[in-house]
Amino acid sequence: MPLYEYYCEPCNGIFEELRPMREASDPVPCPECYKDAKRIMPTSFSAFTFREGYPRRIPDDGKYYHLGKKVSSLVTGGTPNEHPEVNKKEPAPSLSKGEKDELRDAVELAKKDELVDSYGSRIAPETVVQAVSSGRTLKKGTPGL
Repeated sequence: MPLYEYYCEPCNGIFEELRPMREASDPVPCPECYKDAKRIMPTSFSAFTFREGYPRRIPDDGKYYHLGKKVSSLVTGGTPNEHPEVNKKEPAPSLSKGEKDELRDAVELAKKDELVDSYGSRIAPETVVQAVSSGRTLKKGTPGL
């Protein structure tokens, strides 16, 4: 049943009443003074609609709401309660100029077979970046026994 608002002139009060649609225009007794009150247009209006299972405001601007924040697309995967627009991942830190120079020098050493890890194993030039990013210790030297 819809919710309607009514105005009581003797009390100067507004109240709401749940009524069938066919009885909406009929007067309703006021809960304060029990006199007949006339129906008025709503003083407040808030509308939500559900599309694709998500609440959307009216008028619809094409946006969705995820945990109270406005987002432009639906959640398509991932873990529950996470949205890529709301829970943004921090970008990977970029290398400084000095770190890039050291990495380039390490690749050159690896090409000359002069780069080994802490166990004395030879490091291939194509695996230098992966070895450094995983935290392996590399040093100049010849492959050991």
